[in-house]
Amino acid sequence: MKKQLTSALIYVAATALVSCSGTNGTEAGAKDSTGTSVDTTKYPPVETQKANTDYKPAFEGQTRIAGVKTATAFEGKVIAQGLKTPWGAANLPDGRILVTQQKAGNMVIVDPNSGQVSAPITGLPKVDSDGQGGLLGITLDPDFATNRMVYWVFSEPVADGNHTSVGKGKLAADEKSIEGATVIYQALPTYKGKLHYGGRILFDKSGNLLVTTGERSDLETRPQSQDLKSALGKIIRITKDGKPAAGNPFESDKNARPEVYSYGHRNVQGLAFHPTTGDLWETEFGPRGGDELNLVKPGLNYGWPTITYGLEYSGKPIGTPIIQQKDGLEQPVYYWDPVLSPSGMTFYKGNRVPEWENNLFIGGLSSTHIARLVIKDNKVVGEERLLAKEGERFRDVIQGNDGALYAFTDAGKVYKIDKK
Repeated sequence: MKKQLTSALIYVAATALVSCSGTNGTEAGAKDSTGTSVDTTKYPPVETQKANTDYKPAFEGQTRIAGVKTATAFEGKVIAQGLKTPWGAANLPDGRILVTQQKAGNMVIVDPNSGQVSAPITGLPKVDSDGQGGLLGITLDPDFATNRMVYWVFSEPVADGNHTSVGKGKLAADEKSIEGATVIYQALPTYKGKLHYGGRILFDKSGNLLVTTGERSDLETRPQSQDLKSALGKIIRITKDGKPAAGNPFESDKNARPEVYSYGHRNVQGLAFHPTTGDLWETEFGPRGGDELNLVKPGLNYGWPTITYGLEYSGKPIGTPIIQQKDGLEQPVYYWDPVLSPSGMTFYKGNRVPEWENNLFIGGLSSTHIARLVIKDNKVVGEERLLAKEGERFRDVIQGNDGALYAFTDAGKVYKIDKK
């Protein structure tokens, strides 16, 4: 017992990634009837720092849930480096990975087996690389194997500012360029700023695109998260040609943009479908505290800036009145204070590391770790920190075709995370 208690304390202090077994005699990493991993060995919450606020969560387990530890031996190792601010990644059919380079405004291909990084892929529209702008998220057409079409998000410079835009084009047979690149969607209104572009993009099961936008951060643009006539602070749903997708929640509302899928968001940089339920989940940046994990439903309002669990960066409260809950506004399933700074994320599928099945892995920027969340019945029931000792800002996390996780850092490194 003394040894187990000591191990738990070491884990909290240093986020050591070691194997363990349940203190109640049950193996850690058991699964419930739905196949979701439920760690039976519990530890203190991984977050030990003082919160920025004294706000009370709306329900038990909404923040600082019990810690868990992976029982299966695994490792995270650098398999490639030298990329220029990688931001988004997508698996090619042969197992290589197509990666956007934010500030360079181009793409490269990473070979996970050799660690080789291709020459930059050219032919993309110009990006506004100031601040948080540049070439952002990326996804492949479901029929990429035959049509080689690629879709990406970027900050597009225009005469009076910039905006979050979606482009598409064909990856050339020689993989040196994108052919026929066109802009299919612009998140309006245009704004002259350099923050909060959102930027994630993926296909839903009906073949439409889901794209995240930011509210551009500034006090004057924040209210547009609540404005259905604005595309800022939203998740939008569009066709491959950039048109509003059929069946969107506001398609018949004359006072709303028909592409809007959900609203009241701040800056969504994480977007993923649960592999079993098919539910859409997102993570978004709070200000000083209040980073959120949300279960996204069409037409719902996720509250920013009316409700929040964070503060202004100056330390001042947000909103009048200062509230964290309000009827008609969705509560986050989970939130972080201090912040995780959550960027790209993915759900884990498969049994290479059995207890990770259906767990959510989120790249943390300022927190410099990857957060592993165990989710059961749409609630977070456990949290673990991976690769915390690396000191890296993890911008995106995907699962490769080989079943391993691949994480991309702002410093240009690619990590492979897999069982030993």
